[in-house]
Amino acid sequence: MATKRSAEEVQRLLDEYRQGGEGRTTFCRQGIPVTTLDYYLRRQALQARPRLARVKLTHNPPIPPQPSRWLLRNGRRVETNWNFRGADLARLIRIADSQ
Repeated sequence: MATKRSAEEVQRLLDEYRQGGEGRTTFCRQGIPVTTLDYYLRRQALQARPRLARVKLTHNPPIPPQPSRWLLRNGRRVETNWNFRGADLARLIRIADSQ
């Protein structure tokens, strides 16, 4: 039948194992199954591993786009805050320049 050990007893066993310098099999001859020792060691390693890290968020407001300005050959000026693709911008200039 399985032995129910308290958290303190499990910690004491793990401390004894680590300080003793014996191998798992030799240590376990004192009355604890090797698989149980392995389970305790694995469980303690998982509990010691940090799961979440605290981070500090900073708010950087987006920088509004600077207006783009073009002076066309016919003297007209185009000013916009939009980001045009090259082909769309060329089309806009052609239309504005032709009128």
